[in-house]
Amino acid sequence: MHNDIKKALEVLHSGGIILYPTDTIWGIGCDATNEKAVERIYQIKKREDSKSMLVLMENINFLSRYVEEVPEIAYDLIELSDKPLTIIYPGAKNLAKNLIARDGTMGIRISSEDFTRQLIQRFKKPIVSTSANISGTPAPAVFHEITQEILAAVDYVVEYRQEDSNPATPSSIIKLGVGGEIEIVRN
Repeated sequence: MHNDIKKALEVLHSGGIILYPTDTIWGIGCDATNEKAVERIYQIKKREDSKSMLVLMENINFLSRYVEEVPEIAYDLIELSDKPLTIIYPGAKNLAKNLIARDGTMGIRISSEDFTRQLIQRFKKPIVSTSANISGTPAPAVFHEITQEILAAVDYVVEYRQEDSNPATPSSIIKLGVGGEIEIVRN
């Protein structure tokens, strides 16, 4: 795992794209503050940039760096969730402009996966996480379902957990309003 983190960090620092395991499904990722790298992911996925992607962080203490005002309920939801939870926050800031939705929101998940947490901790910035598929096609549940087109398009494919055959599922998604309003997007 150490060698994978080292190589992934080199790619992220140079503005490249990685394919990596997350606490849900395999993700395509880059520096969430790098507009050119984010644009490249939209191109790889053949996805309109109006469809937002989410970012992963390793710690809830960093939310306030990337969200204008974190609703208090967010901390409780994260701590009480028994499965991966993506929260869409209003007032995103300090991220690539083409990553933030037109309404100013941003989906953020605090990763519980060991590799991802260590990678983000050492990178010291959030990373993009979007499913490793072409937009409109099924998201791969295991590494071996990722198409050759995706594998060839990224700059580095993490070796860690490629043999894991436990099918993964996407996270739950909740959208929070400035006043703490809650909307369940995906359970």
